[in-house]
Amino acid sequence: MTTHLTSAADLAREASRHLLETADPLARTQTADGPDGLALADGSAGIALAHIERAQAGLDDWRRAHSWIVAAAAEPASDHDTAGLFFGAPALGFILDAAAGSTGRYRAGLADLDPAISALAHRRARQTLARIRAGQLTSFAEYDVFLGLTGLGALLLRRAPTSSATEQLLTALVALTRPLTVHGETVPGWWVGHDPHRGQTPAFRGGHANFGAAHGITGGLALLSHAARRGLVVDGQLDAIRDVSDWLDTWRQDGPTGPWWPEHLTLGELCTGRCAQTRPARPSWCYGTPGIARAGQLAAFALGDKHRQRAYEQALLACLDDPAQQLRLTDPGLCHGQAGLFQTVWRAAADAATPDLRTRLPRLASQLTQTARTASRDDPGFLTGAAGTALALHTAATDTAPLSGWDACLLIS
Repeated sequence: MTTHLTSAADLAREASRHLLETADPLARTQTADGPDGLALADGSAGIALAHIERAQAGLDDWRRAHSWIVAAAAEPASDHDTAGLFFGAPALGFILDAAAGSTGRYRAGLADLDPAISALAHRRARQTLARIRAGQLTSFAEYDVFLGLTGLGALLLRRAPTSSATEQLLTALVALTRPLTVHGETVPGWWVGHDPHRGQTPAFRGGHANFGAAHGITGGLALLSHAARRGLVVDGQLDAIRDVSDWLDTWRQDGPTGPWWPEHLTLGELCTGRCAQTRPARPSWCYGTPGIARAGQLAAFALGDKHRQRAYEQALLACLDDPAQQLRLTDPGLCHGQAGLFQTVWRAAADAATPDLRTRLPRLASQLTQTARTASRDDPGFLTGAAGTALALHTAATDTAPLSGWDACLLIS
């Protein structure tokens, strides 16, 4: 497949076009069946991130970004136990923090939210530890990026890194990495009691272990590693990072085009030690090699393991150079599309020992632009729609780290 490289100016224009296609915030909040404003994935909060980054970069004034923040904040910011980074008070806290940067902007709003988010993290950590003591299986919502401990931890590393809430949350995540025996079967501590769609199906009787960055243990691995790199380490944390890394080593599949990891394991696969998946998943942030490789690279930094770092960087390179994998990405979004691939590779390349990852970025940017130009325009949201695509295109156009730090919610930065 021939790809014509795209100039920085064209990337910037495409990013701007995607933002112009997002609906007016007032009209959006008045749509009865529209997404929840405080849903980071597809609500006003997520769209606000794109306008915040643009304002931070001086490409627009703050009025438009503020209008999106106001639209998101128009609804009550839930701090109930169902809230997480992608919904409720934590989502509002994340976008306000992104907007504030090092300024005093939105200080009062953040001061109102911080205690509630801290209390939520304490409660969720206690619930996890109690569930582990009771010998029960977990669920995605307990620990994942979207609604679980991992996502809350990403916010706490920004807002309160040295707080007791952060310490307790890290302690709970460490406990989650230890093996658990349920009904006589020893499974990883992050083994969930449902299928990948949160249901109960015969193929996943007994639950499964998930590898993905979005819902699997690699999201938690990335958080523990980010914290360790900042000197935030609780008892057992480095051992936990090493144990999860060893798990990934155990289940790595070495194919003709390079290494890859399964999306998940059933109880039968765990017991036989054989993976039923026969080829790599699509190379996405959420489930594919890019998200897993970035988490493994971060773990290698935390452990000071240069051999492991090289292995993950080479795995990512092999994925990028495999046409069969690349052709499986058919949409431009962040979660499972080319925007997420580009942003993840950009972050990995910025930290990499090998310069080879950076050489792949122009091609990835051009592929993202081509896909974005022909994509459906029905979704203005952050995770799968225009706002997230615009953010990755902005990174490609400027070749600089996001000033707002928006991609911290993906645990890649």
